[in-house]
Amino acid sequence: MNKYADLHIHTHFSDSTLSPREVIEEAQKQNLSCISITDHDAIDGIRPAQDIGRDCDVEVVAGIEISCEEGGKDIHMLGYFFDTENERLLETLKKMRQTRVERIKKFVDNLKAAGIKNIEAEEVFALNPLHSIGRVHLATVLKQKKIVASIPQAFEKYLGEDSPYHVPKFKITAQDAISLISQAGGAAVVAHPMMTGKDELIPGFVQAGLKGIEVYYPNCSQATIQHYEDMARQYNLAMTGGSDGHGKAKTNTYIGKMRIPYDLVLKLKDAASH
Repeated sequence: MNKYADLHIHTHFSDSTLSPREVIEEAQKQNLSCISITDHDAIDGIRPAQDIGRDCDVEVVAGIEISCEEGGKDIHMLGYFFDTENERLLETLKKMRQTRVERIKKFVDNLKAAGIKNIEAEEVFALNPLHSIGRVHLATVLKQKKIVASIPQAFEKYLGEDSPYHVPKFKITAQDAISLISQAGGAAVVAHPMMTGKDELIPGFVQAGLKGIEVYYPNCSQATIQHYEDMARQYNLAMTGGSDGHGKAKTNTYIGKMRIPYDLVLKLKDAASH
């Protein structure tokens, strides 16, 4: 029987509405043999998912999605098969978590200055205590208070990058993220390059130690997929893919919407070890 994997899934430890258990349940429904938890700047969801997955015969690969900036452009760098106890990685993620807290406080201050008074940062933090706080949690509070009708509307009106209330995220460079993942024994993979639109940066990432490209991504044309398959072959990079599932926080995709053959997981694991 053919085995399939979804290597790009988020939990409520970052900006998804799903717990690790719910992720595993969805993976089972989709007949996935392997998944990766790739929360934004956080690894707290990996161990719980691995423990649950072990009992359900669902392999859970350690993963992460790190927020980066290169040449004024947002770049996301995925990491796989790294040591989750690596000290440098843990210290960097701790700093990122602290800056996320400060970011939410600034968002709330901006909204209050705009006349939205009945909201406090502590209400946002209560939704995800000690975990990776993000805009989706603030959006959830805005919806609960009926300031907006939906989470997407919260992003459109108040939280999106084009909003006058927007607060930039703390980011490291893509090269630093590649270094961070590599020294933790993992494989760095550039996330959804078709969304970023900065293919010219990829050769530099390869020189910095990039091991893969997220070739297979939801709602992409076959021509787009072919383009990144060709690029992966050109630079001898592993090909990965996944749904980028966020539960109800991202309605245009779901766990298992994009899946890859399991042999690509093995090739990625091999890339991490070299």
